[in-house]
Amino acid sequence: MSAFLPHDPLGLDELLGPDDLAVRDTVRSWAADRVLPNIAQWYESGELPGIRELARELGAIGALGMSLEGYGCAGASAVQYGLACLELEAADSGIRSLVSVQGSLAMYAIWKYGSEEQKQRWLPGMAAGELIGCFGLTEPDVGSDPAAMRTYAKRDGTDWVLNGRKMWITNGSVAAVAVVWAQTDEGIRGFAVPTDTAGFSAPEIKHKWSLRASVTSELVMDDVRLPADAVLPSVKGLKGPLGCLSHARYGIIWGSMGAARASFEAALDYARTREQFGKPIGGFQLTQAKLADMALELHKGILLAHHLGRRMDAGTLRPEQISFGKLNNVREAIDICRTARTILGANGISLEYPVMRHATNLESVLTYEGTVEMHQLVLGKALTGLDAFR
Repeated sequence: MSAFLPHDPLGLDELLGPDDLAVRDTVRSWAADRVLPNIAQWYESGELPGIRELARELGAIGALGMSLEGYGCAGASAVQYGLACLELEAADSGIRSLVSVQGSLAMYAIWKYGSEEQKQRWLPGMAAGELIGCFGLTEPDVGSDPAAMRTYAKRDGTDWVLNGRKMWITNGSVAAVAVVWAQTDEGIRGFAVPTDTAGFSAPEIKHKWSLRASVTSELVMDDVRLPADAVLPSVKGLKGPLGCLSHARYGIIWGSMGAARASFEAALDYARTREQFGKPIGGFQLTQAKLADMALELHKGILLAHHLGRRMDAGTLRPEQISFGKLNNVREAIDICRTARTILGANGISLEYPVMRHATNLESVLTYEGTVEMHQLVLGKALTGLDAFR
């Protein structure tokens, strides 16, 4: 009988093949070398210095658009992409967001809905990390109801003229290309917008208390003139951006468990060494109950992510199942972080430990790419057959 492993109590590593483990270990090693020594300082200062260098390094290990085929992408499995997201978010949610927006939103939109010319123009450089992309859907007054977006693209001869604003856009201020969704006379369309186009600007959003080690921006489009070939030709309507969001939400299912794992491991290590009343606090029943409950939810969440990853690889994963995973795993990850904070006591609020940083980051992850309420309504509709959205 094999030994009980505190870091893998269910033996989930046995579900992974050699290639899966190689991907996981590569990303974990990169994060340990390049992110963990610096992340507390980046978070405290509210910046992500050297983001372009980090992007190139992530491209070099195949982490950008890694589940896409061709154009310099790694062609990894969904499970392998999920493992990468878990390891990146175990370092910091901002780093996983950089990779997720680049690969699962901007690159995926071009790969799935773009012309061959658009794919050739953008994807190889994005896969290598030489070009950074962003994804413009959310607006200052429009979040969960994207059909009500106000950004508008109007035909002018063979050109398009784009006007509007997008808000809370990861990578926006450093992007070379923005995938922007806009209303048109023929329905919602997506546009691959070079960010050096006249009339386009991306001021960075400051004063955040979450995702501080991440570039977050507003996109402003003031009579941005685009050629006819800027529009993504293969999709019309909300199914375009929503299809991209499903791909990105899948990565969050895994990534949130990375933040939870880092917080759990910090609490477990602390409980083994911190002494009160003459013995380590891990020897007290109340602390052990907390650790046991955290381990249960952490590894159930990883098992859920793995199951959904296998379904994605088989082509059978439904959007409702993605909502199931995102709703459960992010909510449980936040609870794990909060419980870990209680074990660390006052030290739990210090950046010497990762717990509070992960907890505050997860407050953003809980909201973006579908709030709790939206995913509850998606599942409620699927369960009852009744639409409660309107």
